[in-house]
Amino acid sequence: MLDISTMIYRIPALLFAITIHEYAHAQCADSMGDPTPRYMGRLTFNPMAHLDPIGALLLVVAGFGWAKPVAINASNFRNRKEGMLKVSIAGPAANLFLCFLAAFIMALMNRFGMLSDGVYRFLLWMQLYNVWFAFFNLIPVPPLDGSKIVSELLPPAMAWKFDNVVGQYGFYILIALVFTGITSMVINPLASAYMHFVNGILRIIF
Repeated sequence: MLDISTMIYRIPALLFAITIHEYAHAQCADSMGDPTPRYMGRLTFNPMAHLDPIGALLLVVAGFGWAKPVAINASNFRNRKEGMLKVSIAGPAANLFLCFLAAFIMALMNRFGMLSDGVYRFLLWMQLYNVWFAFFNLIPVPPLDGSKIVSELLPPAMAWKFDNVVGQYGFYILIALVFTGITSMVINPLASAYMHFVNGILRIIF
């Protein structure tokens, strides 16, 4: 059941997760020589530039959704393969960093007795959304970032088949994976392992 009382914490956390993910794609593409995201107004921390209303609503309600994809022109990259790999990895990597940052701030505020219940809930949702968003996007099913990484690592002939055969059914595959619970079976252990790693670092620091 959807808990309306948590929306005051979940919506801002979700906006942070979406914004940092798409901004990281845009910034990386721009740094690799493609100005397309800059021209399309995506090189910004304004969440409205990255938000897909239906996708964001589904993320809150169903745990499955999407942001507005960042358009890129790979032919502008100084090195196409390197550019595609770095841009694809940039989004999930940014989410994992933001998850760590939220956990660090939570631990720091708790250390000095400054952690209120509201701030705790917000930072907790920041961690949950970002770690989930990172690993979900690494699933190798088009149009997710993981599929672009796989496509670049495959031999050209296999990459073409992957993009054109699997790609045309990607959305339906994702729906099936989500509603059968397979995504949770894959993501939950990875998210738990990452959070264990993060908490291990924080225990050393604090």
